[in-house]
Amino acid sequence: MGTQITFKRPDGKDAAGYLAKAGRGNAPGMVVIQEWWGLQEQIKGICDRFAACGYDALAPDLYAGTVVPYHDTEAANREMSSLNFLEATDQLVRGAAQYLKQTGAKVGLTGFCMGGAVTILGAIRIPELTVGVCFYGIPPANIAKPGDVKVPLQGHFANDDDWCTPKAVDEFEAALKAARVSAEIFRYDAKHGFMNEQRPDVHQRKAAELAWSRTLAFMASHLG
Repeated sequence: MGTQITFKRPDGKDAAGYLAKAGRGNAPGMVVIQEWWGLQEQIKGICDRFAACGYDALAPDLYAGTVVPYHDTEAANREMSSLNFLEATDQLVRGAAQYLKQTGAKVGLTGFCMGGAVTILGAIRIPELTVGVCFYGIPPANIAKPGDVKVPLQGHFANDDDWCTPKAVDEFEAALKAARVSAEIFRYDAKHGFMNEQRPDVHQRKAAELAWSRTLAFMASHLG
């Protein structure tokens, strides 16, 4: 189990997050980015799972303490829409990466839904990162061109998704290939949010297990 911590943003302000430690020195780091619901227990559980696999995992709190119930999509959309994605990436997410990198270890970034879009932004904007893994989230092309991704990227997307549609994923993958970005994209016969075991309406165990195993293999190959 992890703990709530505070860490410094690049601008010197304090930020909060959930940290789960691997229990060994010089462990590689993982920054984990929340869905549009906020920093809820399922995301903390992802940090705990990474820690059990040998990573120091930190989930910065992008909503400053607000957690939205799963049924309230209107409130979740309101919170996400009020988030300054570029500031969150440059200050909260980068600050988390800098915190984990204090030991000199390599740092990766992963995120889900809204956090998946932030992961791609981070892969473009955060120099401390070594690798990124995105789950069913793509930022608008006008703020994040796929060709600007600077680290190896793995993406996991659902075929039944009206936000990251199959067409959007195809276009994103084509843009990555055209720019010769080191990337691999996986698609699953599942619904958006299939990794979230707290949501039986969308969770797909088989797809989630396969995506998790691919994530761990990809991270291990780049982070050690």
